[in-house]
Amino acid sequence: MKLTITPRAQKWFEGEIDVASGMGIRFYGKVYGKTDVHEGFSVGMSVDTPETPLIEVNEAGRLYFVEETDDWFFKGYDLLVDYNAKMDEPSYHFEKNDDFEG
Repeated sequence: MKLTITPRAQKWFEGEIDVASGMGIRFYGKVYGKTDVHEGFSVGMSVDTPETPLIEVNEAGRLYFVEETDDWFFKGYDLLVDYNAKMDEPSYHFEKNDDFEG
């Protein structure tokens, strides 16, 4: 899995979410909603401390990560986190990767 945070998304996170030292922004699968590739599930986000990260990305001194327990949601896909100016919130885009089965 690859996790990419665009510069526009980084700017939004920096302006909207405080993150204490040792913590980061976690992305996970949650019930309800939909994504480009999931029906009935959407991307959740929280400020959390990594325990067993599947992937970690450090952008401009800020940690973004996905935990191993959320592999079921992200397996087979890379996640691109961008910014939707119209909605003034992050947007999430999935792209198939080498682990894709289906």
